[in-house]
Amino acid sequence: MSADLQKLNPNRGRPFEAKRKRRKRILLSGAFLAGFFLFIYFLILPYFFSPPPAVPPEPSAPVSREPQLCTIEGEVKERGTLFQSLSKKNIPLKWIDLIISTLKPHVDFKKIQSGVSYRFITDEEGEMVKFIYEASPVEIYKIEKGSYGYVAQRKEVLLETRMTKVVGEIRSSLFEAMDAAGEQDPLTLAFAELLAWEIDFYKDVREGDRFKVVVEKIYKGDQFIQYGTIRAVEYQSGERVIRGIRYQDGYYNEKGISSKKAFLKAPLRFNRISSRFSRARKHPILGGVRPHYGVDYAAPSGTPIWAVADGTVTFCGWNGGYGNQVILRHTNGYTTSYGHLSRFGSGTRKGVKVKQKQIIGYVGSTGLSTGPHLDYRLAKDGQFRNPLKETFMPGTPIEKKEMAMFENKRDEMLTWLDGDSPYWKSMEEGENRD
Repeated sequence: MSADLQKLNPNRGRPFEAKRKRRKRILLSGAFLAGFFLFIYFLILPYFFSPPPAVPPEPSAPVSREPQLCTIEGEVKERGTLFQSLSKKNIPLKWIDLIISTLKPHVDFKKIQSGVSYRFITDEEGEMVKFIYEASPVEIYKIEKGSYGYVAQRKEVLLETRMTKVVGEIRSSLFEAMDAAGEQDPLTLAFAELLAWEIDFYKDVREGDRFKVVVEKIYKGDQFIQYGTIRAVEYQSGERVIRGIRYQDGYYNEKGISSKKAFLKAPLRFNRISSRFSRARKHPILGGVRPHYGVDYAAPSGTPIWAVADGTVTFCGWNGGYGNQVILRHTNGYTTSYGHLSRFGSGTRKGVKVKQKQIIGYVGSTGLSTGPHLDYRLAKDGQFRNPLKETFMPGTPIEKKEMAMFENKRDEMLTWLDGDSPYWKSMEEGENRD
């Protein structure tokens, strides 16, 4: 029957065969695609996305350990020695001997001052690596081991010079005024000595007096080291204005006249006047009213006394109530005498010539004296004069050939003194300081 049906309809049953073949093709295509994707996933993709093969790291160099150093710091105490100071720090004797012997050609240990600092640096084995000896902020020595053993070398210190303007007003004394302006005693003394021919700082100083100083200051970084050259000064007392401009090795006023005169105003630096010139003074020891033809300068025993002018010693010895006394003969008929000395200056004896500011003796209390002081007297042509009021000849003028250069320097310094310049400026190395 079925055969007969097939014969009657030959296409009967073919659709089923076609469907089976199509299903087979689909299955084969799916298997192919699955295989293709598996091929891509496992073989191709890892090639593009897998990390590069690890390269074995190169062997690293051994890390060097910083040597461990030990530092011992100290300073030499007053009246002490470097040896004592190092010993107290338990520094081995072999290093102390080496340090002192190495520094000896450079340092005078007999003149060592208190406050000297040092640093002793060793390695882990206790061997000295370095020794630094600081005698002052600008004098530093370094000991290090070289090819031929330990050697000492002075360390170069970089310094800066600044030109500075200082301004002050007298309230009680020049020392107090300088201190109020932030300055130190060395500047006060230098300022007073520079004007010693013009001002008696025991008599002439008055409250309200004003002063200006243009001075070089030397610095190590921000640390002040010391004062340098004073370039200009001004002192104003009432209507009187005194100026000094440095040029070459001297100081001159605005007209080029030297500040240096034949006579100083006083034979000492700063000390109060205990007794002034008087023709009728009650004598502190003998009693009664007697003339006092001099000026008494109270000062500590041993204070140096200057010759107020060039001269010749006409007397040097004991002179009764004056005690130890020196008398000098000067030009133009002037003589000066200095009494109650504790002792005489080196080389001071009769017939010897002395220079202005040369030390001829030291303050004492010999003879008729109630305490340490100097009895200073001035006479001209045998007549006593009041040393505090005597007027002396002016200084010598600058040479004409130097006048143009001096005027340039003068104008620069007057600009500073008058306040048109900054209060300080750094000075380049080699800058003209005349």
